[in-house]
Amino acid sequence: MITFIQGTLEENWPGLIVVNANGVGYQIVVPLAGEEAFGQMGKATKVLTHYHVREQEETLFGFPDKDSRDLFRLLLNRVSGVGPKVAMSILSGMNTNDFKQAVVAGDIDLISKIKGIGKKTAERIVLELRDKVGMKEAWETQQADPANVSPRQKAQNDALLALISLGYKQNDARRAVTKVSADISASDEILRSALRLLQQG
Repeated sequence: MITFIQGTLEENWPGLIVVNANGVGYQIVVPLAGEEAFGQMGKATKVLTHYHVREQEETLFGFPDKDSRDLFRLLLNRVSGVGPKVAMSILSGMNTNDFKQAVVAGDIDLISKIKGIGKKTAERIVLELRDKVGMKEAWETQQADPANVSPRQKAQNDALLALISLGYKQNDARRAVTKVSADISASDEILRSALRLLQQG
C-alpha cells in the first residue's frame, strides 16, 4: 500500500494534484481543501494517500492530514453505498470536525446540504456511523476539552479511531487498545501494539 507521497508539488488543480517524487509524477485525487492545503507550487510537499483499486481502475487519493484520511477510509469501509466519489464529496463539502459533530448530533439536514449527498445517504451515514459502528463516543472524546482528557486517553482514542477506520469492529478495537501496556503512550505505538494483538486473535 502507498501510504504517502513526498516530493515536489508540480501541479495543483481543484480536486487534483501532481507530485514529482524522484522523477516520477504521481497524479493524486484530493478533496477541495483550499489552494495551499498541500503546499506551494514548486515546493516540497508530503501527501498522505489511500491507494484504491476497483476492477480495472487504480486511483491514488490524497489528504492534507491523518484525520481526513481516516474519515475517508471509515466512510468507504463502514457505510454501505458510499464509494470514493461520495467520500471525497463529503471531505470537500465540510471540514472533518464539523462533519463528526453533525454525525454525533444526528444533523441529517446539515449533512444532506453537501453537494452530491441526498437525504437518504445522509440518514444512512448517521445510522451506520453513529449507531451501528458506534462512533459517537469516540468522536465526542476526540473533540472534548483537552483539560478533561488525559494524554493517555487521547492517544488510546486516536488509536481506536484509526483501527475502526481500517475496518475493525469497535468492541474488538477497544479491547485491543485497552490491553496495550500502560508504558506505551504514543498513539502510533498503541496502534501498532493493538494491531499485533488483533492479528494474534
